[in-house]
Amino acid sequence: MFVIITYDVGEKRVGKVCKKLREYLDWTQNSVFEGEITKGKLTRCLAELKKLTTDDDSIYIYKVENPKAIEKIVYGKDRSFEQLFF
Repeated sequence: MFVIITYDVGEKRVGKVCKKLREYLDWTQNSVFEGEITKGKLTRCLAELKKLTTDDDSIYIYKVENPKAIEKIVYGKDRSFEQLFF
């Protein structure tokens, strides 16, 4: 499945959450990650994120079963992984 994960966490936890999400998904921009992931890996990722966050933090997960149905439009600078390294 394809997922988009956004987060708003306390300042002290931002780096840890970002680092954890980089293990599973592609960084898109500040506090936003996206990419293909299996249900098992998503479950593991969320369990690990739960250890890093508190009840005051927010993590939003948008699941897309058919990624072909997504039209991604970027205004301004595209900061996708491919743009950073190619």
